[in-house]
Amino acid sequence: MISLVPVLSLVTVLPVAASTTPASTPDLGKAEARCRPAESGPSFALEVKGLKDRAGKLKLEVYPANDKDFLADDNVLISEDKTFRRVEVDVPASGPVRLCVRVPEPGRYAVSLLHDRDENRKFGWKIDGIGFAGNPRLGFNKPRADRAAATAQSRPTPLSIVLNYRRGLGVAPLASR
Repeated sequence: MISLVPVLSLVTVLPVAASTTPASTPDLGKAEARCRPAESGPSFALEVKGLKDRAGKLKLEVYPANDKDFLADDNVLISEDKTFRRVEVDVPASGPVRLCVRVPEPGRYAVSLLHDRDENRKFGWKIDGIGFAGNPRLGFNKPRADRAAATAQSRPTPLSIVLNYRRGLGVAPLASR
């Protein structure tokens, strides 16, 4: 005779397990990321350099500073209670470009910036720009997390990211650093 108790237990547990992973949405991480007016807590005060043009959106994201979690799926990071923050804004029509992103506490974080020129919410190396904290030289793979990381202080920490765009078969800043 086959016992139905393990089957019923599995049927009961699966919906609960599935509910621990948030539904995929471009808004994940945004509520926690928004800097308050006159932000005074741990955050990155970012200056964007090397914009190709004023089209599209800028998407700033903060991850744990380790290779496993850097650029990992935001749903997974949030469901595992790991740091993930996102600030997404239209590129301003003129003037300096500055963004602010809050972090949970002072410490080291990997930071990426996407210039999503075609506004499709993902990096397309032929059209979009990409940059990271530390401004590492980019090859055909993502940089290591430690090369794309910065340390946030207990107050807003200045950070400057130079964007890289397609140049030949690779990506590089438009102007020399």
